[in-house]
Amino acid sequence: MRAMFARRPGALRKLYLAETRIPALQPLLKWCVANRVGYRVVEEDDLRKLAASSHHEGVVADVLREAPQPLDSWLAALPAGPQCAVWLDGVGNPHNLGAILRSAAHFGVGAILLPQASTLALSGAAARVAEGGAEAVPMVRLDGVDESLAALRGAGFATAATVVDGGDDLFAAALPRRLVYVLGAEGEGMDRGLASRCDLRLSIPGTGAVESLNVAAATAVLLAAWRSRTG
Repeated sequence: MRAMFARRPGALRKLYLAETRIPALQPLLKWCVANRVGYRVVEEDDLRKLAASSHHEGVVADVLREAPQPLDSWLAALPAGPQCAVWLDGVGNPHNLGAILRSAAHFGVGAILLPQASTLALSGAAARVAEGGAEAVPMVRLDGVDESLAALRGAGFATAATVVDGGDDLFAAALPRRLVYVLGAEGEGMDRGLASRCDLRLSIPGTGAVESLNVAAATAVLLAAWRSRTG
């Protein structure tokens, strides 16, 4: 919530908080009064219901969701130099999205790219897991697959399909300075047609004791590998 308030305070519609949080949140509450944004002191049970979780830290905010920006707008505003983005092909779990956003913010990723038909959105659960990462990493709406790949390549990006088996070793491969990692759904993996259109195919080597990493854990490993070679 603090990250949201620092970046776009006008998105705050209402605030609910426990009485014990009043001293620590005095500056925010004064801003609410000055800007006619309502707040209510409520009980623990109410906070749990509002947050749909017990992990609320004594405050719940009603915030306007920020719509994903178009791909062409994001590309036009990008500075020169190394850039990394994450294309989520079918990922739907909000906790995975939150963890991906947190890793993306930590490693300086430029955007999370969402397919044209994706219904994935920033829920309260995802925002909580992201721990401020949702405010640091924009969501970008892609066009059709072919159009998006062409636009990304035109901006100097290579695309890398992340696959469980058969890809180049992530830790040995040469990673482009402008790179889009394409990650598939939690269960089914990524679309084979999309994988075949990508410039690279990468796999994370392991012991084989488990079939693969969770998509959020895999994202953190992939981003760390890119960062270590460009940072």
